[in-house]
Amino acid sequence: MRLLKLVPDNTNLPFVSLRAWAFGLTMLLSIAAIGLTVARGLNLGVDFVGGLMIEEKFATPPHLDSLRSTIDNLGLGEVRLQQFGDPKTVSIRLPPPKSTDKGATDAVVQKVQAAINAKFPDAKFSKQDAVSGKVSNELIWKGALAVVLAVFGIGLFAIFRFEWQFGVSTVVAIVHDVLMTLGFFALTQLEFDLNIVAAVLTIIGYSINDKIVIDDRIRENMRRYRKMDMPQIVDLSVNETLPRTVMTSLTILIALVALLIFGGHVLQGFTAAMILGIVVGTYSSIYVSSSLLISLGLRPDPTKSDTTTKAVPSEGMPPKKR
Repeated sequence: MRLLKLVPDNTNLPFVSLRAWAFGLTMLLSIAAIGLTVARGLNLGVDFVGGLMIEEKFATPPHLDSLRSTIDNLGLGEVRLQQFGDPKTVSIRLPPPKSTDKGATDAVVQKVQAAINAKFPDAKFSKQDAVSGKVSNELIWKGALAVVLAVFGIGLFAIFRFEWQFGVSTVVAIVHDVLMTLGFFALTQLEFDLNIVAAVLTIIGYSINDKIVIDDRIRENMRRYRKMDMPQIVDLSVNETLPRTVMTSLTILIALVALLIFGGHVLQGFTAAMILGIVVGTYSSIYVSSSLLISLGLRPDPTKSDTTTKAVPSEGMPPKKR
């Protein structure tokens, strides 16, 4: 019985020939992501901005203006409402109570619930979450520090494991992946909380794994075919690792799509970030990290002879004639 192959053997796709277009697209999307993040900002969750979050479920989708007016009349401060995938579920965000005592928080929740039930008798309390301003500032700092340290550590690893060009290209690609994620959340205004920070760190982990596999194959082929042009080596290496890249990405995406469908709105942001990260990470492994090695001047040493007697790789496409 023959096994199903999503990617045929001996592929010869000209990835490097498209790198100029890919760099242009990458720059355009990166600038757009930065612009969106600066202009629109992120819809930071209670974890990061502090305050009180109350989630309500309604029998029918409520009229948000009427709901906001009802809560505004309580004089609790600025009210922010957000509907998730289910329009009958509404998240109500309020400034933190003046007192950090749990009793004060519960009193605010009861006051809001009573006002809502007077206007919407079918409304039911779902959950609440409260974070003080001091704790939220600490979480912002720790979340940003975790991402920066992860990227910095990965860059050092790639430099010591390979050469400096690999380290630089890997860090640039990972920064690209993080920017795309931030731009997506700025565009969609999905809530950005600690779950999303966890998703970003997971994306970084997946992305570096994919890039290290391709980088290792590039380094191996540089030793094997020392007189081959660098663009040919990159194309050869990416094609050789393409089945592994595609199968790994698709396997993870299948699980994430199931999580997106059945995981509910609580995991919606996390799952959306992961799906975007897998797609963007796969793209950057091929068109950002690998192609950037050529621009950084990485070359095999032509003064040494090839390490193989045959000019055919152990797997993947055969090298082009020189």
